[in-house]
Amino acid sequence: MSNEKEYGLLGPFKTIPKEAIYCSRIHEKHPFGIFIYGENPQELSFSLVLLELSLVLVLTHIIRHLLKPLKQPRVISEILGGMIVGPSCLSRYKKFANWIFPGQSAYIYRNIGTFAFMYFMFLSGVKMDLLMIKKATKKQWYIGMVGMVVPTAATALVAVCVRNSLGPEMMKVSSIWGISASLAITAFPVLHPIMRELNLLSSDIGRMALATAVIGDVVGINGLVAFEIAKQAEGRPLAPLGYAMSGLFFSIIIFGGVRLLMFWIIKITPEGKPVEQVYVISILAGVLAVAFLTDMLGLAIVNGPWYLGLAIPDGPPLGSTLTHKCESFVLEILMPFAYLNIGLMTDVFAMRDDWSKLQPLFFVALTGYLTKFVSTLLVTRFFDMSMRDGVTLSLIMSLRGQVELLLFIHWLDFQMIGIPQFTMFVLLTTVMTGIATPLINIVYNPNRPYMINKRRNIQHTPPNTELNVLVCFLDEESVPGMIHLLEVSNPTVHSPFLVYALHLVELVGRAAPMFIDHTGEPKENDKKSQKDYSGAVHKSFQTVHETRGDVIKVHSFTSVAPKRSMYQDVCELALNRKASLIILPYNMSPMRGLAGTDMIQNSVKSLNYTVLDHAPCSVAMLVDKGDFRAPTNLRMSVTLQYHFAMLFLGGADAREALACADRMAGNPNVSLTVIRFLAYNGEGDNEMEKKLDDGLVTSFWVKYEGNEQVAYREVVVRNGEETVAAIRAMNSEDYDLWIVGRKLGVNPILIEGLSSWSENLELGVIGDYVASVDLGSTASVLVVQQQVLRDKETNSGGLRGRISRYFSDILCF
Repeated sequence: MSNEKEYGLLGPFKTIPKEAIYCSRIHEKHPFGIFIYGENPQELSFSLVLLELSLVLVLTHIIRHLLKPLKQPRVISEILGGMIVGPSCLSRYKKFANWIFPGQSAYIYRNIGTFAFMYFMFLSGVKMDLLMIKKATKKQWYIGMVGMVVPTAATALVAVCVRNSLGPEMMKVSSIWGISASLAITAFPVLHPIMRELNLLSSDIGRMALATAVIGDVVGINGLVAFEIAKQAEGRPLAPLGYAMSGLFFSIIIFGGVRLLMFWIIKITPEGKPVEQVYVISILAGVLAVAFLTDMLGLAIVNGPWYLGLAIPDGPPLGSTLTHKCESFVLEILMPFAYLNIGLMTDVFAMRDDWSKLQPLFFVALTGYLTKFVSTLLVTRFFDMSMRDGVTLSLIMSLRGQVELLLFIHWLDFQMIGIPQFTMFVLLTTVMTGIATPLINIVYNPNRPYMINKRRNIQHTPPNTELNVLVCFLDEESVPGMIHLLEVSNPTVHSPFLVYALHLVELVGRAAPMFIDHTGEPKENDKKSQKDYSGAVHKSFQTVHETRGDVIKVHSFTSVAPKRSMYQDVCELALNRKASLIILPYNMSPMRGLAGTDMIQNSVKSLNYTVLDHAPCSVAMLVDKGDFRAPTNLRMSVTLQYHFAMLFLGGADAREALACADRMAGNPNVSLTVIRFLAYNGEGDNEMEKKLDDGLVTSFWVKYEGNEQVAYREVVVRNGEETVAAIRAMNSEDYDLWIVGRKLGVNPILIEGLSSWSENLELGVIGDYVASVDLGSTASVLVVQQQVLRDKETNSGGLRGRISRYFSDILCF
């Protein structure tokens, strides 16, 4: 380790002898004008900082774009971006290094990088929910404990065997213990962002991985604290007692007084309102104060901010406010300095001459990674988890990232390792995560459980049986229309509706998704969650349950999840409750009266797309234009008459829409007009689809032949233009609701020329038209898609199919 000064632009902090100190000219802070006055940006400190930050950001985004088809997480591109700027690549050339990092400017980025890691760990602590430990199952405890103990023991054993080949600092017992414990930990702050990128947070395996990581962190942090105490106590017999008292002091102050203060802030904050700005600023300033105290007591500087984050209750209002205001700035502006700091300390050329000294440490690290994977896999098999799920969980628990990089810097400061060893650990971290992430994407398909080949739709539900319906909503505005749709769908004593009302809330301010069942008495750990996420949105459904409980029974749920993975909770609830229909909102707002323009969808667009693609049953989307509401006067609601129009263009979706209209036609307050569109001379017809359509339409016509409230008509058209003209002619009548099939099985002749006009593809061509302002109708629209039968093996393609698709994506890119 004597020649480590030759490598890298940054090494561990050391005392600088007086004869090594030299003076340099102070750079100007701000330029007067590069182009006007001919200023050299190299001589301006602020310009250099902007240049270096811009360079890292550009390189990182380029690498992220290049690695996107390889399914690499963001942290990999950021590490590689820092390494490219560092002495492993560009700064290998002295001219470039002296130009962009003049004098001792590289040390500035170490300080800013440490500052970034402090706030990164603080936000990670804010998002963590320590109550997950109480909720953890026996399986999760065993996986977490075995995944910690076995790798630690195996790594320590191998390190003891090769102890004589390690460096003088590394061969100490405290160093062996620190490295063994660090290699066994799967850090929650590392796991969560990668799981979010892979869209696995709401999946079964994702929830288990997050809970297991929290357990491992709580156990592993004690080992790392013991390592800190042991290293600081070397040569000072009374030091362990002092550090133990320091740890106790922090526990009492942060988890006692600070947590009480946070609950007081939450208590004085009005319900539904964000936390006042002064409290947010005070907490962010408190991060710096806690970091100072931590460093003063001799502990790792990021420990204090992380403990402070853990003391802050996750979720709304405080946790979500802090995350919303700080996360983007920390991740997008501060963290690039941290990765630049890592890159400046990494030098791959330093490993070339010291490989003989690195081999023993390499085998120690390899032992830790392999035993972590194998021990986790064996425990999952012991609990009868499938091999696919076991391998996936083992790969997830093998992910490495920011926390490991922090530990490597800490070892460098303790002079346990030099620049060659540091570089090797950074490369191993990058390789482990770079291999595990695409393998997770190949092995595990979170949508696989929703692929079923049993019919769950309205058309094939036997009459006079209970109908299970899942109603989803994001806000209170869409609830009245949903409830009115259920009431006009004619629930009866012989055919009641069992409604599952699911309130979808975006996950903000906490890491782990939540799924809350509001039925029955909540458990002690779930009372706060129910209080935070139950409100007026569920009271309306509860009122329906109380007033019409003989025909409509309601069970209320809340899903708190990222927008990208909300559909997983929707599909899983529909699958477990054997729902035949999912009803989704499609709220639209006009462009302030601009004629000829389509309406603008809200944030439910992506949710609708993913549910339509993966739903295990039929799906209906309600475009509520505001008039589709139940009257407040109950006596008036009994006598009020409704006029619905059903547009039948053929295909499976149209047949499902007709089945829904058939149920509504049984309501004595509903009059129904069914319009069937046929192609001229049968051009473009699919014979099989035509036979199925004829059979269902004939059955419907015979059933309502003598009913004056139900009308059936047929329209023959030659192209999409005539189809639109026929719909426009119908619009002269005063309809309250349009019912259409989405798209599956529609004769292309009927919509010829309309596809390029349509913008809201999730509604289908006809659904989009009748919902648009171009038609000028005030009636709401119900767009129906029939269940798509999916076989798990056929659709997922098995492991071989997913591997082939992975490499085809790379080739296409």
